[in-house]
Amino acid sequence: MGRKINNLLLEFASLHRFLMRFFRELVTPPYEFKEIIRQCYEVGWKSFPLIGLTGFIVGFVFTKQSRPSLEDFGATSWLPALISIAIVRALAPLVTALIASGKVGSQIGAELSSMNVTEQIDAMEVSGTNPFKYLVVTRVVATTIMIPVLCFYIAAIGLFGGYLSIIGQDQLSLLSFFTQVFDKIAFIDIFAMALRAIVFGFTIGFASCYIGYNSSKGTEGVGKAANSAVVASMFIVFIEELLIVQLLAVITPLIS
Repeated sequence: MGRKINNLLLEFASLHRFLMRFFRELVTPPYEFKEIIRQCYEVGWKSFPLIGLTGFIVGFVFTKQSRPSLEDFGATSWLPALISIAIVRALAPLVTALIASGKVGSQIGAELSSMNVTEQIDAMEVSGTNPFKYLVVTRVVATTIMIPVLCFYIAAIGLFGGYLSIIGQDQLSLLSFFTQVFDKIAFIDIFAMALRAIVFGFTIGFASCYIGYNSSKGTEGVGKAANSAVVASMFIVFIEELLIVQLLAVITPLIS
């Protein structure tokens, strides 16, 4: 028992050192802008098709499943408002984070782990390149930037999917739909969505980089790093979602 507690404390100490080194390298020149842009392309642009399809399905299915409950109360006219609140407040950032954890998290974990196994990271240090700044900082910054972009994209696609689900049974123009949608969305909802997306993006990048950068040697470590990066990212995202919901529950009444 004592050994497990000691190992846990050592892991927390290693996490703290990794985090502090990240912030130190982040503000220290030289800056790897080209690599950040490349990672933004890898993280963001290549994820657009998958994120878009997922967002459309989420919006369409959520609207389809919500209709029977509202029909029982004769309140199907509230569907656009319900969809907007559900997607913007919760579904868009959470679904984006979960999809990105699986796609981006596993990619970063496996990539850094394979570089660690083949000693490419050691070779970069010998050649005078700062591997932490080039490999870790750029990827964490890229995920922190691109996950919010993907979140707004999935929100728009999800709302459009909801609209297509509605017009399958009701007569509703696109203008009327989005008028009702934006009538129910307040600034605090947009702020909450952006806050979640930024926090989730940083979490996915940081957790994946930490696991991949510190993976064990050997080919088995690559698979473990990819799997651990996905599991850890998703688990932390859910914990953060719980904390952010509680935080916003306290802040929202003060603002409004």
